[in-house]
Amino acid sequence: MAAALAGWATAPMAQPVPSAVAAPAGMKVDPQRIAKVGAMLQSYVDEGRIAGAVVEIRQDGRPVYLQAVGWRDREARDPMRQDTIFRIASQTKALTSVAIMMLMEDGRLLLDDPLGKHLPEWSKTTVAVARPAGGYDVVPAKRPITIRDLLTHTAGISYGSGPAEGAWREAGITGWYFADQTTPVAAQVAKMASLPMAAQPGEQFVYGYNTDILGVVVEKISGQTLEAFLNERLIRPLGMKDTSFYLPPEKASRLAVVYSAGPQGLQRAADPGQRMGGGHVGQGHYLNGPRVAFSGGAGLLSTAADYSRFLEMMRRGGELDGRRYLSRKSVELMTVNHLVSAPYPDGTGFGLGFRILTDLGKNGRPGSVGEFSWGGAYHSNYWVDPKERLTVAYMIQLIPAGDLDDVGKLRALLYQSLN
Repeated sequence: MAAALAGWATAPMAQPVPSAVAAPAGMKVDPQRIAKVGAMLQSYVDEGRIAGAVVEIRQDGRPVYLQAVGWRDREARDPMRQDTIFRIASQTKALTSVAIMMLMEDGRLLLDDPLGKHLPEWSKTTVAVARPAGGYDVVPAKRPITIRDLLTHTAGISYGSGPAEGAWREAGITGWYFADQTTPVAAQVAKMASLPMAAQPGEQFVYGYNTDILGVVVEKISGQTLEAFLNERLIRPLGMKDTSFYLPPEKASRLAVVYSAGPQGLQRAADPGQRMGGGHVGQGHYLNGPRVAFSGGAGLLSTAADYSRFLEMMRRGGELDGRRYLSRKSVELMTVNHLVSAPYPDGTGFGLGFRILTDLGKNGRPGSVGEFSWGGAYHSNYWVDPKERLTVAYMIQLIPAGDLDDVGKLRALLYQSLN
């Protein structure tokens, strides 16, 4: 670790914006106590545990804390800035889920629609059932997969893991990464339909390709690419000026470098990198890739400021700056628990695209019941706390992140600052 730290102790100090020093009148965040967030992140930069990060916290839609710490590219000595662009991976799922709800509000689908109604190849599916002595049997699904199953990750569809993992690998379908693909996501989704799923529809939470499939549903119903639909209905109207599936060349100097935590300390990930385990480790094909696959589950790039606008729209019940994107009842439906039992034994459930905090005591972390959240493979994280009127966007590029506890500390330091 010492060798990894050499030369990085002089990382640029965090420079708070004025709102981080003096919160606007009426805010419930103590400006002196919230400053501990920047001190914590800066210490992690100095120790070589992270290269850099950006955090934006808003209350009632107004920034009460905004910090950029460390390096966008530490080898080039290029500091992290508030407008740095990040690969947000599974934070894309929230926008795709909203797109599905928009189509519901347009009268184009129902949440209980069988997936096969919109993608006929999914009309009948199978499930792999493990044998006690090894191997697996393939049985018919007990019922059709529905749109709601996909939104709640209860369709039984993994990222290629499960009893039939070998069949998924043989088909070339594993992991969440699509940026290197030379065919649209729809081509991969069509192949998935013939493979055995990891569980029966509706019986358990299985995290996987569900939202990528929903992205294809958006394309099929709207007649647009997912990129075009999101740009028209969400990204451009919300003013998310730096959010896209692939990076415009003129913004290349603003893209954060991906790092990996390991036994030798923090290392710069390879360019473009490679598929490893269930995902991808490396800089990725977001600048020089084929630009063909628009992954609704993990494809977008964004900034803390852009994503904060999206979160604020959701916090406000589907409206922002006088424009309505979703009805408040649709947002209400998205942000309550839809699972009979929580996917994790930690006081959380899952709604339509979001993890939902259901029991503060079981969860054991500062927060509020009703909070909705998720994160991305590159260690980015977000949450919305309607009770405290807060949105939090934490942007970082670290995969794998190892045992880093920065998100937990960010949460603790935010809530200790509330008046």
